Amino acid sequence: MFIGEYSYSIDDKGRVALPVKFRSKFDDGCIVTRGLDHCLWVYTREEWEKLAQQIGQMPLTQKNARNFSRLMLSGAIEIQPDKVGRVNLPSYLKEYSNIKNKVVIAGVYNRLEIWPEEVWKSFKKEMEDSSDEIAEQLSEVGF
Repeated sequence: MFIGEYSYSIDDKGRVALPVKFRSKFDDGCIVTRGLDHCLWVYTREEWEKLAQQIGQMPLTQKNARNFSRLMLSGAIEIQPDKVGRVNLPSYLKEYSNIKNKVVIAGVYNRLEIWPEEVWKSFKKEMEDSSDEIAEQLSEVGF
């Protein structure tokens, strides 16, 4: 399980280090794709295969299903971290998420999310400020 927040800088070659405590989970490589809210999602191969299978079972006759499939699958790239746990983020993914220099990598159960640092700070404050409302809405769906 991935949890926690970690701050990193993008180096001049476009690489970012994965958190040390999670690097061994990506020994076989990782899949990086466009996430929701304009962040990047990073999956282990095993978790990616589960997600891709779910996406593949969505009905092609529904426009939202087709669009979600396109967002997730066409933006995905397989990356092998280097010896020191860095991944080279392609320019189209950095552009999608507006990543420039400093990032926050957040552990979110079965994936990592990569956010531009300032966007993460703003998003986190918004979540913290509305945590009571979020909890109330989740209770309505049985959480």
